[in-house]
Amino acid sequence: MESTDREEQLVNRLERIKTLEEEVLKREKALKNKENARKQVLLRLAPSLWDEIASWAEDDLRSINSQIEFILREAVKKRTK
Repeated sequence: MESTDREEQLVNRLERIKTLEEEVLKREKALKNKENARKQVLLRLAPSLWDEIASWAEDDLRSINSQIEFILREAVKKRTK
């Protein structure tokens, strides 16, 4: 009798652990998705500025979008220092 109670307690603990693990995995996935999310921004640029950024992006082997994001990230770093 005593061993079956103990076994039941262990099974219940194991189920709670599995539930907690699933919850942690869900939260980790949600955080990862949030980090990977991107905001869309409409940006109007002069054609000459676009050409300069496109040339710079090509030199750095980046897309134009990635280059603009890089420039903005560097500007924010510089401002916060």
